[in-house]
Amino acid sequence: MTGWSTEKLHADYAQALRVDKLLYDSETDHQRLRVFENTTFGRVLTLDDVVQVTEGDNFIYHEMMSHVPIIAHGAAKRVLIIGGGDGGMAREVLKHDTVDHVTMVEIDAGVVEFSNAYLPAISAGAFDDPRLDLVIADGAEFIRTTAGGYDVVIVDSTDPIGPGEGLFTNTFYGQAKRALSPDGILVTQNGVPFMQGDELTNTMRAFRALFVDATCYLATIPTYAGGPMAFGWGTDGPGRDTPVDVLRGRYEASGVDTDYYTPEVHAAAFALPGYVAKLIP
Repeated sequence: MTGWSTEKLHADYAQALRVDKLLYDSETDHQRLRVFENTTFGRVLTLDDVVQVTEGDNFIYHEMMSHVPIIAHGAAKRVLIIGGGDGGMAREVLKHDTVDHVTMVEIDAGVVEFSNAYLPAISAGAFDDPRLDLVIADGAEFIRTTAGGYDVVIVDSTDPIGPGEGLFTNTFYGQAKRALSPDGILVTQNGVPFMQGDELTNTMRAFRALFVDATCYLATIPTYAGGPMAFGWGTDGPGRDTPVDVLRGRYEASGVDTDYYTPEVHAAAFALPGYVAKLIP
């Protein structure tokens, strides 16, 4: 099957990707899951025609959500990932040899199995790393009951609808902060602020009440259309004040190979356009 997959996530804006080859198509009463091949983006996973992840540009999202907090922290040993069933976030976090333990909490075991079968390049063997503890559970429930002690918490969530809705509440953010070690860093996925400004504003309102340092940073991901994507940032530590030369030293010492992240991009990502800054209360 060929044709076009059209995403209509936003009321006044749509994007379309050519379907060169359809690999999987399953429709239930609630949602439609498809995997198809596209010449530019490789394999693409969509949910109700909304792009979730692609082989081609996932590196931008996963690198910026993982390496920014880990390198800013400078001594992260324990990392918690909420969501991330495709394994891409775990792939990037586990590139850091200094990370001793990664807990990944995914609500649906089927997502992991499906991703391993149809999108193995995304996880690239991360699920076989002995440092990874995969927990099949509701992320909101896990964060409520965990003993914590995580240096970095990454909330790799879907949009705030359905199963992902509970990961955008004030209660969840408060419990996520409790799960952090001193100077720990919380980062969240907060959509495309030009199109989803309320999502960023609501998260930042909660972060400002919880953290000494609460803001967001940006990265441009082609298939998350409508402008740069925002990542929430919350910490009581000095991570955001780390000079570029120190970031460079940590990055080089890590030996991590990246295609988007650089220490200079890291620092610049926190320079917010006016319209984004105005969304932060």
